[in-house]
Amino acid sequence: MVQEAFLPQERIAALRLEAQGLRARGLFRPAGIGHLAEPRPDIRGDELLWLEPSTAPLAARLAGEEFEALRLAVNAATFLGLDEFEGHYAVYPPGTGYALHLDRFREQNQRVISLVLYLNDTWGPDDGGELRLHPEGGEAVSLSPRGGTLVCFLSERVPHEVLPARRMRQSIAGWFRRRA
Repeated sequence: MVQEAFLPQERIAALRLEAQGLRARGLFRPAGIGHLAEPRPDIRGDELLWLEPSTAPLAARLAGEEFEALRLAVNAATFLGLDEFEGHYAVYPPGTGYALHLDRFREQNQRVISLVLYLNDTWGPDDGGELRLHPEGGEAVSLSPRGGTLVCFLSERVPHEVLPARRMRQSIAGWFRRRA
């Protein structure tokens, strides 16, 4: 699912400014791979900050309001048994991306729906940083990370990658999860 203008641009701008301020304070860390979150810049180059109400109140409000309403609507329509949202701010500095992967740990199936909400101010075709989805049995689809756009897909079924960005790429990324 792709929903443009999921939030008004004023709200996207406020989230973008919150993320930029938190990153300027040194709160973001290099993203890692797997349960141990081992940094692997050869695979992924983003920096992230997990969303906590005490650290990122605007993003936590989004998770508690709009994402919660979306979770309830998805549950009502699909009976997936989604219990919670887990997410983080993500920043891809110029020249970084994320190699092809699934958003699911091998031994666990708690992550069910992956979500990305883009916070970029303006984004053009020359800026790179597209999300490329590789659906089962279908053609790859590339999505530009335009501010306000929300992308959702099945975590264990849709391999995806982030193509290298040519300028700072900002988002909130996360998952609707079920209990273990």
